[in-house]
Amino acid sequence: MIYFVALIVGLAGLLFGFDEGVIAGALQALRAQFDLSAFDEGLMTSAVPLGALFGALVGGPLSGRIGRRGALLAAASLFTVGALLAGLATEVWMLTACRLGLGFAVGVAAMVAPLYISEIAPANRRGMLVSVYQLAITLGILSAYLVNYAFDDRWRTMFMLGAVPGIALLLGMWMLTDTPRWYLMQGREAEAADALRRLHQGSDAELPLIRASLAEQTTPASWSELLSPVIRPAFIVGIGLFFLQQLSGINAVIYYAPTVFQEAGFDLGSTQLMATIGVGVVNVLMTLVGMALIDRIGRRKLLYLGFLGTSLSLSLIAIGAATGSKSLDILAVLGLIGYIASFAASIGPLPWVMMAEVFPARVRGLAMSVTTLSNWAFNFLVVFSFPLLVSTFGLGAVFGLYALVCAAGLVFTWRYVPETNGVTLEVIEQYLLSGKPLHTLRPTPHIQIHTDKPEISLQVSIELMTSVLRLSPYASSLMPEYAHLGQVAHQNQQINTALRELHARLLMENGTWNASPLSLHALGPQREVLMTFIEHLRFASSGFLASVGEGPADHVARRIDRERQ
Repeated sequence: MIYFVALIVGLAGLLFGFDEGVIAGALQALRAQFDLSAFDEGLMTSAVPLGALFGALVGGPLSGRIGRRGALLAAASLFTVGALLAGLATEVWMLTACRLGLGFAVGVAAMVAPLYISEIAPANRRGMLVSVYQLAITLGILSAYLVNYAFDDRWRTMFMLGAVPGIALLLGMWMLTDTPRWYLMQGREAEAADALRRLHQGSDAELPLIRASLAEQTTPASWSELLSPVIRPAFIVGIGLFFLQQLSGINAVIYYAPTVFQEAGFDLGSTQLMATIGVGVVNVLMTLVGMALIDRIGRRKLLYLGFLGTSLSLSLIAIGAATGSKSLDILAVLGLIGYIASFAASIGPLPWVMMAEVFPARVRGLAMSVTTLSNWAFNFLVVFSFPLLVSTFGLGAVFGLYALVCAAGLVFTWRYVPETNGVTLEVIEQYLLSGKPLHTLRPTPHIQIHTDKPEISLQVSIELMTSVLRLSPYASSLMPEYAHLGQVAHQNQQINTALRELHARLLMENGTWNASPLSLHALGPQREVLMTFIEHLRFASSGFLASVGEGPADHVARRIDRERQ
């Protein structure tokens, strides 16, 4: 069910992908009909990211007020209407205005869709599922390229077909509920439990943990909290990755792919467009490769590979374009394909994934709005400036600049980016709020989500957790709640797996699992995950909040205030 929901929500990516790709094929016909100057062309093509900038600003508060589902329904409706009106435009300013409206819808959807998916996805599959959004963007781009080839210079039909992905998202979201986390934030616990059961084949075992993590977040997030030192490392990661993504030149390549091929020596318009379709196919296929790798090798390694590949590929394009030699045209084309492949597998999906992971739940919607806003601001800057820079400095110099940006991405990843692969949103939040350097976050070793060890009963889980609790520094405060904590551990898939592994090993080593009190050494590989679980429960417990004189509603707010001071 989770995969089906992610695919439906991921349709939001089709909105941006189709619009991003369709302008590439329509530009030649638009230039002929409206006699576009470089400024007019730059403003019209960049109207979508400009509108998306404002959509991203509204998306966070909107998704908090009317829900993630409601915000996506509104975005789909606006995009459908905007696509139809764009096809009816008779003046450049009308088309530009319609594209601003389309951009606003794209901005809302681009912020809310990754948020929705991250809130329903299990930690061990979150990267792959959030990447569905980026996959949908690439499919939208490829669909637009095919439409461009099929309809040639009939740009009105091209734009109006953009209503199709809008209608698909509208119908798909109509069938879904909102996320369990949003329902709990609204105090609608019955609907949250029902949404969890729909997602997890009848189980709502995660409800207590989500409730505990949200217990301290009953007051709305404020703009001042986003400026606090405790949130700043997450902003550096989110905004920094989008800066590098956009300044790598991806949208300039997508919007102006036929022009790039023309500069590289492809003379006929149909030949240029067919070559561009080939780029779209590579984009889709390598996005699938990235989805397969993101939860296997981790975020940081994939970023290293992506920035290295894009930097080398852009250097090839720059050399081929700068020399103007026909013998080096193939060098530019190979560089372009290599760039798209490296980008699609890494730099494309990862900023969206990490944006949805690194912010605390209390400020996540608002913080993602600001981060997505920066993405569209950088997008606008690149797309608007590309034709002006090419006319002034030439294609080779521009792509040389983009290559330097990608090389800088290697240093940024090493210095600032944490490894969030397999780490739950709640643990990421706890790590950030602890004040530890965010880039030092790493997955807990030996975490297992699935095991072939026999199932254990609820009573065994409670007794094992009681033994583990006695070994923790929080035993005195948590022991009165041992039965409830044991039940939570039994229902949590990750902790239940750890307990089953521990139970099976104790049986094998001792012939029994409860003959004597446990020691920290006896916990073996499961020690770290079980102790981290207990620590998380301790800091979310009412007893801890009462001990420091804080109520659940203002715990995080006060901690952030102290950090700010």
